[in-house]
Parts: sequence; structure tokens; C-alpha cells
Amino acid sequence: MMLRRRSSVAFAALAMSAGLVLAGCTPAEEAAEESTDTGSESTEESTSTDGPDFSSVQVALVPGGAHPYFQPWIAGGEAAVAEFGIGATEFNETGEWDQTKHNSAIDSMAAQGFNAFGIFGVSPTDINTTFSNLNEQGFATGSLASCPAGDVNEASFCLSTDTGEAAYLATQALIEQMGGEGAIVHLTGNAVDSNTVRRIDGVQAAIDETDGAVTLLTTITDIDTDLQSAQKAVTDLLAAQGDAVNGIVTTAYNPAVAATEGVGDTGLPIKVIAIDDDQIILDAIREGTISGTVVQNPWGQAYVGSWVLAALQTGYCEMNEPGLYVDSGSFLVTTENVDTYDAEREATSKEILAAFQNDYMTCN
Repeated sequence: MMLRRRSSVAFAALAMSAGLVLAGCTPAEEAAEESTDTGSESTEESTSTDGPDFSSVQVALVPGGAHPYFQPWIAGGEAAVAEFGIGATEFNETGEWDQTKHNSAIDSMAAQGFNAFGIFGVSPTDINTTFSNLNEQGFATGSLASCPAGDVNEASFCLSTDTGEAAYLATQALIEQMGGEGAIVHLTGNAVDSNTVRRIDGVQAAIDETDGAVTLLTTITDIDTDLQSAQKAVTDLLAAQGDAVNGIVTTAYNPAVAATEGVGDTGLPIKVIAIDDDQIILDAIREGTISGTVVQNPWGQAYVGSWVLAALQTGYCEMNEPGLYVDSGSFLVTTENVDTYDAEREATSKEILAAFQNDYMTCN
């Protein structure tokens, strides 16, 4: 089961000219009540309420611990329940970013009757063991928002941001805002997270293409545990090296908020491309304090992932390629689309769902 053989059908291309393009924000709470019209007849048919009986499926949506990124999983799961007749979804963030405690939370949910699991693993090197144990018990498994490290995924599928590509394109956008030259700082998350490794590589790839016109001043990792840690790191950075920094690219949630606040408070002429859609970030884009943000698709991960897990658990569908990686989409938000981007993200989620139903799975 090769993890990095992937489909890129869902990746919304990031672009930047005078402005930046495409993105996602609010978690689409209203999707539980009504579907967005994507303009595609085939997609509408495949997401109709007419379909298999998923009422026996209880989906557990289990991130590694508490973090604002995962909150849209709640609304995405609720939308799937309302639209597809899934028995229930439940969000559990009690893992405390400890793989042993995470496994205990998962085992507890299995004992309570949950029979399909969408999981963000704390340890990318150990999570395959968790997936294998669940598979042996007859439960459907999906890796959401992060894929296991290496080339093997013991879950049936991985639905996650192509973090390396997103970081690469975000850095390209930042470089253009900087006029093609200067020094960049990269603020990111846990150094051992496979997503972080890919993001670091993506940032460096974009810098390398400038043939030395842009340099990486420093990469600061392990500052996404909480906002206070990120704020301290940004404060220290700007105090010590602020005059030497021309651009900041952030590829983790809390550092993005901290960098947005820090540049706004100091008034330093630093260009910023953030990540995700905290209200502070969106307001800063509207005010022109930062250039933009790369928004991911946690709502779609839970919405699509819940349907796929239900289809697998009931035997209605099976994966054509077990362990398949599918990009859940990334969207670049600027002043041009800051108030409209969520419709694009929701439409992309519908397209990803249709691709699972029609291309990635064989269904009865």
C-alpha cells in the first residue's frame, strides 16, 4: 500500500499575480442543512440522500489532541450525518498529543460502539500500528489531515492537505510580494511531524528556485503547541532580527496568528503569508496588514471522510487502491476573495467526494 501514490484531483491551484487566489474560511456550519450547488449534475447525483443505509455506522473523528485546526471536523461530521443518513459522528480531542493516551481514547470509543475511525495520528511513525489493530477488529479506518510517515498507510485511505505543495506555493506567493528578493523566516509546527518535514522541504524548494535572490534566514519549529509559545517566538524573532526579515511564511496555525499580530503591532514592513483562517488572520487580510493566507480543508476532511468510512464499514464500497492518498485541497485567500472563498472550499469537497464515489472506490 503505497502512501505517496496520490490523486491530486482535489488540489485547488494556488496562484498569485497582483493579488492571490482561492481559499477557505468559516467551517461551513450550514452545510448540515443544505448542500452547495456546484453546478455539476453528476456531483449532485452522487451526493443525493438516495443511497445506501448507513444508519448502523458510528464514526469517530479523533485528532491527536486539542487544536483549533480540527474544530471544523465537528460541523463536517454533522453535515455528513444529515446528508447521508450516517448513524452518528463524534469528535474526540482527548488524546493530549500523546500516542498512548490517544490510543486509549480510540479504544474507549470502540468499546462504546463506534465502528469507523477517522484519525489524525500523534506519532506518524507509530499510527500504522493503531490502524492495524482497528482493522483486525473489523473497523473501517481513514487517516485524516496527516498521513503516516513513510510509504505505507495501514488505513484504507488518507485524506490530507498536500502540505509540501501548499508550503511551496505559499512561499512562491510570498516571494512575489517581496519583489523577488530578500530574507524569509519560516514558522512551523512539530519538527517530527511528517507534515512539518514536507512543509520545510516545500519552502526550501521555492527559495532554491530564486538562485540566491531569496534566502532562508531561519526555520523555527515546535511553536504550534499553543498560542503563547508562538507569540513568544515571534516577539523574540522580531526583537532580535526584525530589521533583517523581509517576509514570513507560516505553515502552522498558532505561529500564523502570532506572526500576524506581531507584524501588525510592530509596524515592520514584513510581508506575511499565513495559514488557516483564524478571524485575526482574515481581519488582517481585509486591513492589508498581511498579504494572504493558505487555507486548508478540515471541514471537507470530516465530511468526505465520514461518507467514505461509512461506505467501507457497510461494505457498500471498497477502495480500488487501499492506502490511497487524496489531497483535501488548499486555497490561497487575499483581499480579492476573503469574503467568498468558503463556497469554493465546499464545492471542492463535493468534487473530492464524487471522485471517491466514481474513481477511487468500487461501489455496489
